[in-house]
Amino acid sequence: MNAPAQSDGYGQTTLCESGEFAGWRYWEGDPFESRAGPFYMRREADGSRVAAFRTQPHHMNGGGAIHGGCLMTFADFALFAIAHDELAGDHAVTINLAGDFLGPAGTGALMEARGGGKTIFVRGLVTADGNPALSFTGIIRRIRRS
Repeated sequence: MNAPAQSDGYGQTTLCESGEFAGWRYWEGDPFESRAGPFYMRREADGSRVAAFRTQPHHMNGGGAIHGGCLMTFADFALFAIAHDELAGDHAVTINLAGDFLGPAGTGALMEARGGGKTIFVRGLVTADGNPALSFTGIIRRIRRS
């Protein structure tokens, strides 16, 4: 059972209350991410944010490794999770996302993305069970609410 959605900076998030990602939050209302994920985020003790998901069979390509499109979709989610506080409740869109594929990940891998900086240019690293899988950079543009 999940708690009701609440405002948490950019958009509405819901607290996951059970399972592996209990205590993590996810965005509601994005049909593509809901189908591609599920993807989660949380604030770390140092104030930074981390995004994560556990790979499942529907995340794999025909060769049995995580699909590159899934990694890029997760990296796009991670852009907004990492820049969550900087967005301060404003909507934003991705205007650039680039990634370098570094290694494979199989079914059941814990995928995590962390990044740095307090700007809306984000650089991050996705790992699979601690091993580098994708480095990514992206720029998102804030759309101020009127």
